[in-house]
Amino acid sequence: MNFSLKYLLTLCMACSAVCLSARPSILSVADYCNDSTIVFPESVETDVNKMMQNWYLQNYTALDKEADIQPDVVTSDEEIINRLKSIPTVIEMPFNSVVRTYIDMYTGKKRSLVESMLGMSLYYMPIFEEALEREGLPMELKYLPVIESALNPDAVSRAGATGLWQIMLSTARGLGLEVNTLVDERRDPVASSAAATRYLRQLHDIYNDWSLAIAAYNCGPGNVNKALRRAGADTDSTRRDFWAIYPYLPKETRGYVPCFIAATYVMNHYNKHNISPALAKRPIVTDSVHVHRRVNFKQIADVLQLPVEELKILNPQYRKQEIPGHIRPYSLVLPANQVYSYIISEKSIADRDAGLYARRDIVEPATGLEPRTATVNGVEGEWVTVEDVKYHKVARKETLSSIAKKYGVTVASLKKANKNISRPKRGQSLRIVTTKDEFRPYEVQPAQEEDELLVRNDDDPENATGVETVVEEPMDTETAETTEIAPESAMPTDSIGVQPAPEIPEAVAEEAPAPEKTATDSAVTNAGAKVAGTFSNSKAKQKNATEAKAKATPEKTTAKSSKPSAKNSSPQTHTVRKGESLYKIAKKYGMTVKELQRINGTDGSKLKPGDKIKLK
Repeated sequence: MNFSLKYLLTLCMACSAVCLSARPSILSVADYCNDSTIVFPESVETDVNKMMQNWYLQNYTALDKEADIQPDVVTSDEEIINRLKSIPTVIEMPFNSVVRTYIDMYTGKKRSLVESMLGMSLYYMPIFEEALEREGLPMELKYLPVIESALNPDAVSRAGATGLWQIMLSTARGLGLEVNTLVDERRDPVASSAAATRYLRQLHDIYNDWSLAIAAYNCGPGNVNKALRRAGADTDSTRRDFWAIYPYLPKETRGYVPCFIAATYVMNHYNKHNISPALAKRPIVTDSVHVHRRVNFKQIADVLQLPVEELKILNPQYRKQEIPGHIRPYSLVLPANQVYSYIISEKSIADRDAGLYARRDIVEPATGLEPRTATVNGVEGEWVTVEDVKYHKVARKETLSSIAKKYGVTVASLKKANKNISRPKRGQSLRIVTTKDEFRPYEVQPAQEEDELLVRNDDDPENATGVETVVEEPMDTETAETTEIAPESAMPTDSIGVQPAPEIPEAVAEEAPAPEKTATDSAVTNAGAKVAGTFSNSKAKQKNATEAKAKATPEKTTAKSSKPSAKNSSPQTHTVRKGESLYKIAKKYGMTVKELQRINGTDGSKLKPGDKIKLK
């Protein structure tokens, strides 16, 4: 019995030793990992042709458009291992078959993608390096956006991760990034880099291992903690490593760290694989200003003579190409030589097409009763919706629905017009309110004959008597028929030997002081009559002149009757109606807004129904 027990114990110990010797170490897993179930990151699916059309790549970099045609250089595993060792990094960069798969992908089918990313890196890498240096993190982490977004600030994953660092919405809110309809700071290279580096430092503080921190950045700390528990890392500290928990991680995360190693290799040794380096055509030097107004990219581009595409590349965080600077100051990145131009042109930018981008702060809903300007049969006026009130006596078996249908109104409006009754009674009189459109011509229509207009020259210092003169367009002397003027001796005279005065329009015949003895010369033509001079204030002389004119009717002398003066025909004031503005009133009376403002001493912004507007 004792022999059997000893034999069993010996057999168990032997099996344990075999199992322990068979279990691979962490380094062996890292070096010889071979997994065909890994999922490539979405960044490798980037449309390279669309990316090559990027405004920055076309204007600031020189790329080899035939990069895909160039063959890759045959490279052994030993060469790749030695090159990985030569990269100065803090993060461990082991080699295995999965890493080799990613390297072959980047240097083979995705050669043009690598070249495009090299071109974008000329602008973005300094931003990443500054953020990493500020947090005291390893510089090689700047290659994480390569596998996250292919250095595209507008990249959005199927899960909703956005921006260069592919930050989820919930994570962005926790990191203090602003995300709304107009602004998404996950797309802002500077703001997102600062937030991502803070998040990476927090993850490293949790795991104290960069491979686990990078894995947690991809799939979240919850999934990494679950994999650590399943791998037994709680009892065995040697299992607290990415390669030890590799089988227990999500498929996407399994290939994440190997892809990061491959991206670091390719971005440093691309020239060893016959990939043309991206060259800068010209340096892009930028600076930023704070915007305190609500402005659109188009307004900035028009005033500063900049391409809108350049503003979009430099400021991808503004989703609608609109900066809500009226809420709080927002940063705007511009080429350094345009910053001062923006500062001195800030008001001109805000005023550029302001009406096109204006937003209404207060809007009153339409009532349907506002007047609508129109011209009917050559008459200017406005259509006004007016209420038409009728009364209906309820008959037997009539309901609100049947009555409303009969008059073409709704049951709700019928209830409202009758104190919200619910059931009508037989013989009850119901109030039916309907609306109809009514055309109302303006009181004063525009002048039909602009060549005949009476003007009172009150401002003329020579017209001291206040006499109204007739202003007419000169007629063609070649076609106008002139009339003979009777000689002075042939003109009839009154009883005291004074020549009769020509006929004076009623508007002119006003009492005015004048010398006792005056004489007027009149010239009458077919085109019209001009009346000038001075007249005696004696009523007797005016009467004698009128009687003499009545007796003397020369056959060849005609005078065109003048039209009534504008002063007598147009009203002196206008009562403001509902919906009227100073512009409508000015148009109605053939005046300008400035004239009405000058006469009334108002800007017209606070007109109320019932106000009196002076027209003279």
